[in-house]
Amino acid sequence: MTPPRTALATRLAQAGSRSDPATGALSAPIYQTASFRHPALGKSTGFDYSRTANPTRQTLEQALADAEGGHRAFAFASGLAAIDATLRLFAHGDRVVVTEDLYGGTFRLFESLLRPHGVEAVYADTSDTEAVRRALADPRAKALFVESPTNPLLKVADLRALAALARGAGALLIVDNTFLTPVLQRPLEQGADLVVYSATKYLAGHNDVVAGAVVAASPDLADRIGFLQNAAGAILGPQDAWLTLRGLKTLPLRLAAQQANAQTLAEWLARHPRVRRVLYPGLPDHPGRAILLRENGGAGGMIAFEIDDPARIADILAGVRVFLFAESLGGVESLITYPAVQTHADIDPATRARLGISDRLLRLSVGVEDVRDLLADLENVL
Repeated sequence: MTPPRTALATRLAQAGSRSDPATGALSAPIYQTASFRHPALGKSTGFDYSRTANPTRQTLEQALADAEGGHRAFAFASGLAAIDATLRLFAHGDRVVVTEDLYGGTFRLFESLLRPHGVEAVYADTSDTEAVRRALADPRAKALFVESPTNPLLKVADLRALAALARGAGALLIVDNTFLTPVLQRPLEQGADLVVYSATKYLAGHNDVVAGAVVAASPDLADRIGFLQNAAGAILGPQDAWLTLRGLKTLPLRLAAQQANAQTLAEWLARHPRVRRVLYPGLPDHPGRAILLRENGGAGGMIAFEIDDPARIADILAGVRVFLFAESLGGVESLITYPAVQTHADIDPATRARLGISDRLLRLSVGVEDVRDLLADLENVL
């Protein structure tokens, strides 16, 4: 009899716990090896060389595929390495429609590495379904690359509607799900073909590892991504794979605490006289809130807000005592970032200004600390 399928939180808590039947180890072993001995000529254990496959990385990849509901998953050395492998699916003359207010590192990848090789990024507001429809009308459009919510403006895309548009245009839908993870958003179930992650962030969750992941919905795409992972070799090492796997076990618990803290902080910031605007999908006036609620997801732990006077930015960043002034996001520690000069510095100033990534904008990655300490810290600097 087939056992009933357990809840995602249960599967994540036990990720890798049955991967070593020989000893019954509850923690997946770290196979710190480059190569594997062959039993005999023409025979293999299934593992030959760790660039191609490693048992620790494979355990993580199986957990990621299961969590996302995909055919296969692939772990990479960073989120950008994962995106780079995905974009190697496209050739000279292809166009990719891309979220316009996306992470600056992804923008740099499109503009500095892909464009010189003839793969053109066409930027659109992917929270505007009609704008995406117009962009996909070009027959050269082979893919739609979407961040949702976007980094740093927290815009939310209707992934079901965009999946239908992509299918109609014969284009792949690729979703960067770093901010919400499979706990709060499930792009493959909404029609995406590939999901990418900076696993450094919420998946690993402790600011102690750099990792990336791609999850493929179909066997064909899985075979193509698997070939690229092996051929280019930007794989995740076994130690980092183990750390990411350990992080997955507490992902639902961490994200619930981070989201609860973020909701409290966003509501408080929205009432503060020195804050001009708060961008958080959990607020009632956020245009993407209804989409997230419809999909039974959540708003996540990221907040962006604008202060009244940009001249005060330096004092705020110097004055925080609980928040840490640092790049990255998704860890248990709360971080504050200034996108215009940190994460999005590679986007030219005119484009940043048009998109709304202004010199007044700060981004918070809300952690799991006591929310009273976080509130007091913001009150002190604001």
